[in-house]
Formats: sequence, C-alpha cells, structure tokens
Amino acid sequence: MHPFVMHNAKQYLDFEKHLNSGLLIVSSSLWIFPCSIPSALPGFLCVGSQSVLWEDRVETIALFCLLQTDLVVFNCVQISGFDLQSLQSTQKMGKSGRDWTQIYAIYGMEEGQTLVFLLIHAIFFSFLSILFLLYFNPICYFFGSLALPAGAARFAAGFTGSVTAISAVCLFFAAGNMFYSSVGLHWDMAQRMVSAVNDWSTVKYALDVGCGRGILLNAVAMQLKKEGSSGRVVGLDRRKTTVSTLRTAGIEGVQEYVTCREGDARRLPFSDNYFDVVVSAVFVHRVGKEFGQRTAAAAAERMRVLGEVVRVLKPGGVGVVWDLVHVPEYVQRLQELRMEDIRVSERVTAFMVSSHIVSFRKPNHLLLGPGEVRLDWRCTNIC
Repeated sequence: MHPFVMHNAKQYLDFEKHLNSGLLIVSSSLWIFPCSIPSALPGFLCVGSQSVLWEDRVETIALFCLLQTDLVVFNCVQISGFDLQSLQSTQKMGKSGRDWTQIYAIYGMEEGQTLVFLLIHAIFFSFLSILFLLYFNPICYFFGSLALPAGAARFAAGFTGSVTAISAVCLFFAAGNMFYSSVGLHWDMAQRMVSAVNDWSTVKYALDVGCGRGILLNAVAMQLKKEGSSGRVVGLDRRKTTVSTLRTAGIEGVQEYVTCREGDARRLPFSDNYFDVVVSAVFVHRVGKEFGQRTAAAAAERMRVLGEVVRVLKPGGVGVVWDLVHVPEYVQRLQELRMEDIRVSERVTAFMVSSHIVSFRKPNHLLLGPGEVRLDWRCTNIC
C-alpha cells in the first residue's frame, strides 16, 4: 500500500478518499503549511512536530490528529520514494530504523545470564522492601530487641528498608540498561560505525573482529548490498557461533556477503594488508580478562589485538572500533602506530559504563623521521 502524496495545499480537498490508508504525506519544497494549517484542514488538530533521521537526511515531521478516526502524518519538507511501511517504521523507531523487538527476535542477547542474575536479585530486593513496608512495626520490635532505643530501632528499620528499595530500583535499572545496550543500542551503534566509512562501493574485503551474534557483521553486509558491491565481510570469533551467525545473516538476506571464521583476535589468521575495512564492537575489552581488567598483562593483550587490526588493514584502509572504558588506551596506541584521521565519538553509556567509537585510517605511506624505526604492527614486543 502506498500513501497518497499531496504536492500543494489545494490538493487537500482530494484526500478524503484516502483516509482508509490511515496515513497521508504532504510533500512540498517550501514550508507551505504553517501552524495555522488546522484552520485550512477542518477536523484536524496539530499536536506537535519532530525530526526524524532517514538515511542521510533529517526530515521534519508535523503530526496532526484526525479528530474523528486515525492519526495522520503530514511531511512538510520535500521527500520522495517513501512507502507506507517505511514511514510507519520511521515514526515508531526514530534513529534506529528498526524496532528492538525485531532485533531481539533475530539476534537474541549475548550473556543473558547476567541479565537473569540482575533480575533475580532485583525481584528479591523488591520483595524484601515490600516486607519492610508491610511489617514495619514487627521489624522495629526486632531491632529494639537488639538493645537499641525505640527511636534508633525505627531509624534502623526505616534505613534498612530504604536501602533495600533503592537497591531493587538500581538492579532493575542495571538490568534494563544491559538489555538495551545489548539489543537496541548495539544496533544503533552498528549503524553509526557503518556510517563512519565514507565509501563502501570500493570495499572488497571487510572484517568484523569478535562478530558474536552478527549485529555489526550484518550491518556491514547490508551496506555492501545497498551499494551493489561485490565485496564480502568476514566475521571472526573465538566462540563456536558460526552456525547461529550465518543463520542471522540468512534472516537479514545477506548470506552471500558473509563468511564466518573461528580464530584468535590476538593472532588474526589473515595476511598483511588484506582488508579494506576492519570493525569491532564491544569486544576488545574482553581480551586478556583472564589476567584481570586493570593489569598490565591485560592491557598488553588488548594492544596486541589493536596491532593485529592495523596489520591486516590495507594502506588507506579504515578501522572502526566501539568499545568500553579502554578507548583512551587505543587512541594513544594508534597515535604511536602513526595512524591518520583518528576520531573519537562522544561518550555513550553502554553496559553501565562509558563507551566511545574510535575510527582511524592506515596511512598509504608511512614516512620515518630521523632516528625513527618502523613499528611492528603485531606488537610482539609488548610486555
């Protein structure tokens, strides 16, 4: 079903026969429908406006409520090529372009045991806080039996109940943030990472380090498909996720663009200067965790991964990494490796900590100054 498109204000008289579609688009090069439009269209009430990100354009959408029946959307800037389903999806999902339920249905959630752990404890603390509320006087009596004055006993009971309730709220918030970060935010950040590469039409080989369920992997594959490219993207992960990752690629309709491979990110099984683009999402910080997150050995392992990413990149190739906490270390190492166009995004809270996207370009020719030596991309001299 395609929506009816009005190109000027006079055509609104013809829109009544299209009301059954539930959606109309008013298209014009100029803002010809100011706030007084409700008087021009009897039966409609302006309820506000919003900006919607659609591909590379920001469209301003003015919302009008049909007083008798459905919600009707009028677009007051020049657009074309919209179908009903696309515009409805844009209205529902804003920047993400996809509902979180769809993302979860396709990709599920990694490390779901953490979410279950948080939810169980949140429910437990909620139950305790309700008990404190319902049986406050007996609990005060219990504290009083511990040789506390009456006032101190009531304070101790109230304080304990308050801390229990606040703990429950915090645990529910943490569980929600973990779920959002793993599903909706992961999808949004994957789109941002894809947009960090200016020209996908020339990309022949791309690599996703730590592909996991394939959210970023498939986002790259969909971009290659959109550009009509003959390129392919390789997903690498140490875990045996090849079957499930290829299944998600099949659901997304990009299986012909995707290859999966098991391997260690600290020793990528690829030759030097092989990939045009290398990406990685919330993976590098996990490397070396057996040594402890804050140890020098763990930092050395993460830098080794970064060195491998640089090694397999072609000269002029682009690397894009979204990770947690340790991004300043990555930026410092990339500067040491003489990478170009190093850019860091604004802070985004993910998995209850700070995260950033860092992008860079491998120089076509690395010029050495006096007294400088060529750096070893593999970082075998670290630690």
